[in-house]
Amino acid sequence: MHSWLLLAEAAAPKGGLFDLDATLPLMAVQVVLLTFILNALFFRPVGKAVEDREGFISTSRAQAKEKLAQAERLEAELKAQLLDARKQSLAVIQEAEEEVDRLFREALALAQSEANAVREKARVQVDAQKAEAFAGIDAQAEKLGSLIVDRLLAA
Repeated sequence: MHSWLLLAEAAAPKGGLFDLDATLPLMAVQVVLLTFILNALFFRPVGKAVEDREGFISTSRAQAKEKLAQAERLEAELKAQLLDARKQSLAVIQEAEEEVDRLFREALALAQSEANAVREKARVQVDAQKAEAFAGIDAQAEKLGSLIVDRLLAA
């Protein structure tokens, strides 16, 4: 390659605005050769690394979007489950309150009936004792009355 430069230099006339000699095609060959070498050594590996990175980023973004969509779907599903659970818990609470109210009314009715039965029994006993007491008083009143009459007649 060194000999081509000497030949190109020897044949070139000196002077002028542009020297069109063998250096122009030689420089063009050097530029093309350098382009191929740089492409093979630097640009292709760097380009491959950039493409790999872009591929990784695009797959990561796709996976992130998929996971986000899945998370949103799960969130909506969990909100629906939570709403159903709240409705069920409200229904259970309402049933429990109705059951407690029913049991309270039954217990109150039973207590009232027992209280009425005890009161009625006590009233019957009081009436019986009252009748017994009146009978005893009547007997004593007759006895006293006859004693008074007997004393008054005897006197």
